[in-house]
Amino acid sequence: MALINDFQTTTRRSSDLSKHSAEVFAEAEDHTVKITRRDGEPLVLMSQRAADAHAALLQLAADLITVTLDDEGTLASRMADRFPWMFALSTADQAICAQDLVDAARASFSTGQSHLAIAELTSWRETATAIAAGLSTRPVEWLVENELVERP
Repeated sequence: MALINDFQTTTRRSSDLSKHSAEVFAEAEDHTVKITRRDGEPLVLMSQRAADAHAALLQLAADLITVTLDDEGTLASRMADRFPWMFALSTADQAICAQDLVDAARASFSTGQSHLAIAELTSWRETATAIAAGLSTRPVEWLVENELVERP
């Protein structure tokens, strides 16, 4: 499996790094650049952000494989054991979260777009964090518009 599963990969010659380095670096900030060499295997140039996203997606893949190999309990309970922040969610939300994470991971793996799974994971983790901090889904009491409040 190739590291580059990016739909916007550009291929450049190694000589372009010395002749047009600013241009090549600007491309690498936007998308992955494959550098071909006459004397060796091609190299990949990408931003740290892209490399971190690939690493995070691989870690999520490892976590999901570990969860799916276990056969005790529901998918949601196994995922909550792997991702303890899920315990802040209700039982129903844990099940939804588990399925959403699997679906987003499958979409990421099949399209090479790591942000799909990472955004889903981050969204659910932040939701759990907010719930744990005392924020909830209870309706907010808004002040009635044009209601005068006495000055202290």
